[in-house]
Amino acid sequence: TPLINQTPDEHVRGFSLVSTDEGALGLQAEHRPEWKPVSADWLSSEMKRRISGGRKQLLSRAVGLRAKPEARILDVTGGLGRDAFTLAALGANITLLERQPMVVALLRDAQQRARNCTDAAMELSADRVCIIGTDAIDFDVPPDEYDAIYMDPMYPSHGRRSLPQKEMQLLRELAGDDIDADELLRYLLPKAPRVAVKRPAKAPCLAGIEPDVVLRGTQARYDIYLQRKVPE
Repeated sequence: TPLINQTPDEHVRGFSLVSTDEGALGLQAEHRPEWKPVSADWLSSEMKRRISGGRKQLLSRAVGLRAKPEARILDVTGGLGRDAFTLAALGANITLLERQPMVVALLRDAQQRARNCTDAAMELSADRVCIIGTDAIDFDVPPDEYDAIYMDPMYPSHGRRSLPQKEMQLLRELAGDDIDADELLRYLLPKAPRVAVKRPAKAPCLAGIEPDVVLRGTQARYDIYLQRKVPE
């Protein structure tokens, strides 16, 4: 039984929030009944593997966590919160923004389950995440409030059908593509000493703005912008 009925908005029509067999909140696509509901799970073995990568992994280095383990980080593209929780588990204090209300509900459910688990470290990590349901472009970023800002805009679809790709496909159908990512980067550049943007390895730079530093992985890279004025 759906916990939240679908709304007439074009980006949420056909979706509902349901209780999964595991007791989590799940996003169900009614037009894809053969697919299991998608949940935000911060306690999975995959999350533990991410966290075990420590502060030497590219994500941590991109936001400057190696130099400042308790950094204040603004994540403006929350999604299912995996990157945010990884950083929180490594010591950072995260403000997580997500504009799609159903995804916000998934995030809050994941946070509550982490807070209620028997692992004290996971509980403390969940407490270091502050979830705000808002569009990042409307969020007033106070001066000197954050040590770094993190962006992970929606990747282009490549038509694959693995589980992560199914998750991304459902999120794209629900929330739409991040067509305002260029505008968002321009808005954020003056707001913090460091802005890190996760991109597919061969994708162009957002807004055509070349980064100051690039960290490259096999499938993705991190474009890092040190505080600067927005290019004319």
